[in-house]
Amino acid sequence: MFLKSCILMLLFTFCSSRDTISINQMLKDGEVLISNEGKFVLGFFTPGNSNRRYLGIWYQKVPGQIVVWIANRDSPFNDSSAVLSLNKYGNLVLYDSSEPEASLWSTNVTAEASDSRVAQLLDTGNLAVVHNVSKEIVWQSFDHPTDTLLPGMNNGMSRKTGKQWFIISRKSVDDPGTGEFIYKLNPKGVPQFFVYQGSKPYWRSAPRPWKSQLSSEQNYTYVFNQDEIYESYALVDLSIITRFVLDPSGTVKKITWASRENLWQENWSAPMYRCERYGECGAYGKCSPNNINRFECTCLPGYEPRYPSEWSKRDASGGCVRKRLNTSSVCRNGEGFVKVTPLKVPDSSVGVWVSMSMSRTDCENVCLANCSCTAYSSVDFGSKGTACLAWYGDLMDTMENEDESYDLYVRVDAIELAEYSRSKSILHKKGMMAILVSSIAVPIAVIIAAYCMWLQKKRKKEGALLYLKHITTPNALVERSHSDLPLFKINSIFAATDRFAPANKLGEGGFGSVYRGQLPNGQEIAVKRLAKSSGQGIEEFKNEVTLIAKLQHRNLVKLLGCCIEGEEQMLIYEYLRNRSLDFFLFGKYSVQIIYHCFG
Repeated sequence: MFLKSCILMLLFTFCSSRDTISINQMLKDGEVLISNEGKFVLGFFTPGNSNRRYLGIWYQKVPGQIVVWIANRDSPFNDSSAVLSLNKYGNLVLYDSSEPEASLWSTNVTAEASDSRVAQLLDTGNLAVVHNVSKEIVWQSFDHPTDTLLPGMNNGMSRKTGKQWFIISRKSVDDPGTGEFIYKLNPKGVPQFFVYQGSKPYWRSAPRPWKSQLSSEQNYTYVFNQDEIYESYALVDLSIITRFVLDPSGTVKKITWASRENLWQENWSAPMYRCERYGECGAYGKCSPNNINRFECTCLPGYEPRYPSEWSKRDASGGCVRKRLNTSSVCRNGEGFVKVTPLKVPDSSVGVWVSMSMSRTDCENVCLANCSCTAYSSVDFGSKGTACLAWYGDLMDTMENEDESYDLYVRVDAIELAEYSRSKSILHKKGMMAILVSSIAVPIAVIIAAYCMWLQKKRKKEGALLYLKHITTPNALVERSHSDLPLFKINSIFAATDRFAPANKLGEGGFGSVYRGQLPNGQEIAVKRLAKSSGQGIEEFKNEVTLIAKLQHRNLVKLLGCCIEGEEQMLIYEYLRNRSLDFFLFGKYSVQIIYHCFG
């Protein structure tokens, strides 16, 4: 009976699912709107361990109820008495069913009574109030984001209306109320995106449009005109589920759903480390993420720590001041610029001048002509020309960043410029000398190495042949031994026998011990290691080689090779698992096969 009730409930929900609310219609707690293609759901929910109820939008096809928008984030319900309706004026109103006149949230769009509006949940995740006939959007949730930016949302502002689009973090995972971090555009100077902790900058992006994050999956759009300034992104592949979210700790994250792994993957986040926090090294300081194990802060050229004792304690918040502040001038007194790269350029929201069409030389002249100009940067946009950015105040929040890869030209006095030019000249000379030496040494080293390798191989061959000629007569046996027997390094014998481990010892004869081994190709071998005191002479060796050359039988041991290194002499046999092996290794006519290794 219970199962039947559940099935009926599911069927009822499926059959009654809708994506719109018309005038005077209601959506009660327990009911939902589902977008046309089933991508998003609008309904009431309780986050985490909370017992409060909120109206929100979440993904339909992703487990875990990931909420991307909340209507009443700061006005939750304590029970399931909430109702959402579209009133006669075409406004969405959220209220307690016991007090219909006291709304806790409303779209609050000024309008006369109208029955031509509907509220619709779109497949983009946007809840919109639209005219039924003209399809004009009167109000939309995309203009009122909470902590999430979906594809199609704007992050910026309208210059005409003053309307701003930004996101605010939650208080916590269980409390979606307004948190302390805000991610928004700062339009002053050259536009940049900031994360603010209250009113204090916490993180800053590179200036826009100087930096544009593009990928094969999204198309990023940057709009900068007299009416609007904002950034937005759209999906090329609509099947991809992705979002930007500002978490309760103040970190901006780009997260994408990986359907195969059935989990969310973090593609990008900021700030990731201390260097990315705003003003970590103070004014005129430069933060270097690669130096974090030492001290990530250094001063820009021509500057030194304001409070050296604090820097020694790894506290650079006081920043840097110009060297020789009272003894040298940077105003029409032989001063110049030192290039620092690659960087995320300093904060450009205060005390900057910008031209979107100016060469680097003209940009430098503009900065040099004004004694208040502390630095400039020039960026080549290719067919769109070259932009110039000049700073007339403190250089704040400068960071080494290879991804940004911008050049900053810092104004320095004549003394600093001369020191820099001298050190640069020395480095240049050292670099040229290193290149010259390398260009000569490398070919010589290659030739010497090639000659040594050739000589080593030649000596191996000649040594093996001379040794065989010395201990054998010049007959067919010599030719056969030279042409057929392989030459191996002693390390291969050590590896095969586990360095002559006692466990591999097969026995011991008059001329040495015999060990079992295995070559890398899997072939089993028997290695006879001649004792230094064996006293075996050339004549005995010749007899054994002659005998083994004549004996060809399936039950007799086969000659494989030999190894000689220093005083070591080793003979390698095919390992046979019958008595013939023992007979030929320890019998009267023991055969020795020379396996030469020079290693």
